[in-house]
Amino acid sequence: METVSDREQAVLSAVPTGLFIAGEWRESRSGARLDVEDPATGEVLTSVANATPEDGMDALAAAVDAQQAWAETAPRSRGDILRGAYEAIMDRIDDLALLMTLEMGKAVPESKAEITYAAEFLRWFSEEAVRVAGRYSMAPAGGSRLLTMKQPVGPCLFITPWNFPMAMGTRKIGPAVAAGCTMVVKPATETPLSMLALASIFAEAGLPAGVLNVVPTSSAGALSEPLIRDPRLRKLSFTGSTQVGRKLIEQSAEQVLRVSMELGGNAPFLVFDDADLDAAVDGAVQAKMRNVGEACTAANRFHVHESVAGEFADRLAARLAALRVGRGTDDGVDVGPLINAKQRDTVESLVDDAVGRGASALTGGSRTGDAGYFFEPTVLADVPRDARILAEEVFGPVAPVTTFTSDDDAVALANNTEYGLVAYVFTRDVQRALRVCERLETGMVGLNAGLVSNVAAPFGGVKASGFGREGGFEGIEEFLETKYVSIALP
Repeated sequence: METVSDREQAVLSAVPTGLFIAGEWRESRSGARLDVEDPATGEVLTSVANATPEDGMDALAAAVDAQQAWAETAPRSRGDILRGAYEAIMDRIDDLALLMTLEMGKAVPESKAEITYAAEFLRWFSEEAVRVAGRYSMAPAGGSRLLTMKQPVGPCLFITPWNFPMAMGTRKIGPAVAAGCTMVVKPATETPLSMLALASIFAEAGLPAGVLNVVPTSSAGALSEPLIRDPRLRKLSFTGSTQVGRKLIEQSAEQVLRVSMELGGNAPFLVFDDADLDAAVDGAVQAKMRNVGEACTAANRFHVHESVAGEFADRLAARLAALRVGRGTDDGVDVGPLINAKQRDTVESLVDDAVGRGASALTGGSRTGDAGYFFEPTVLADVPRDARILAEEVFGPVAPVTTFTSDDDAVALANNTEYGLVAYVFTRDVQRALRVCERLETGMVGLNAGLVSNVAAPFGGVKASGFGREGGFEGIEEFLETKYVSIALP
């Protein structure tokens, strides 16, 4: 078992480990602590305060108390705070990346890329804060004027996942701050440290007490449900599994909350017979291996035209076989561990099922390492259409390859899922590209690209992948209500 280095310990020690409520760091009401584990070793890194439902209600009360003053704060001031937080994150990118790798596992260069991505949401929405606008017009029949204004939704609850522990926070916090909303954030049990570090940065940037409250907990449902059912809360934004999302949507109906849901995915990766195979393989590596495959946008099913499937699979296998697996803090590592033993076991079960049904592993196919939760980068060829891995989100470094014979077949296979977050399409035929993109039942499409995430673009899906959009011009609208005033003017 590896031990934490002096630098790693210094980075860990710099992060507050209490609850952040009303601008103060404090222990939970119960005094309980929550262990944070290094998924590369299975060892405990540190512990944080473990919030109780009562702590959650304290956090909501703080957000409610701060809401009016924050809504009345000048947009430029809100934007300046976001800009300050952006600059502070970029100044500390090395330490924040190491912290993320320690609690989540991915290689440090990937963590640095996420920190940059996370910070960009704050820069983007710092610029959007001053652009919230309504309109004024004459009624069609005359006699009155129509005044339409935008106002903040009010106190929000954000539930963020472990796979992108900072970016999924800033993608919600940035537009909320810009719009004038206060919030309670419940970070994932596995990765609370990045969010606590972010809360500390916002406090230093001048965010008023109570605007942002952070409550890690091992009892997510017990903490969140009373908040969701409280009439003082006005919005819920959740990123996570569809199964949990459905439960939260049911709970939110009682108060008729504004709800944004970024849920599971089962992304198809379509390679047509005219595709540039070099570009397709590059895109496949990016779409599959980003974040160790633990991403809702990860390519989950590789549907390849039968005429090029063999070559594509062989070339992809060669690329994945060359990736180095290890602890994300080590130099030269490409692929870190999965988040925990349960996730590793799920990936292993899906691979075993596919192989048992006739698929062959061109590379990988097994867990690896003496400690931690590592799984080999894997390419499966000749995957039958009834394999579980084509229907379930694998959330790991496994690429199952299956074939199609026509454009209609490809689209039918791609849409044959309850999910609809993202699809990837590789073809050099512009007309085919447009036809296929229009027919795909997804909220996003990567056309000859293995990466779709961009702070300036609306991120979100359809069907069981959720509703609402994060990022882009659309992102701030999720945190604004529209009010219409009719003005009599005979």
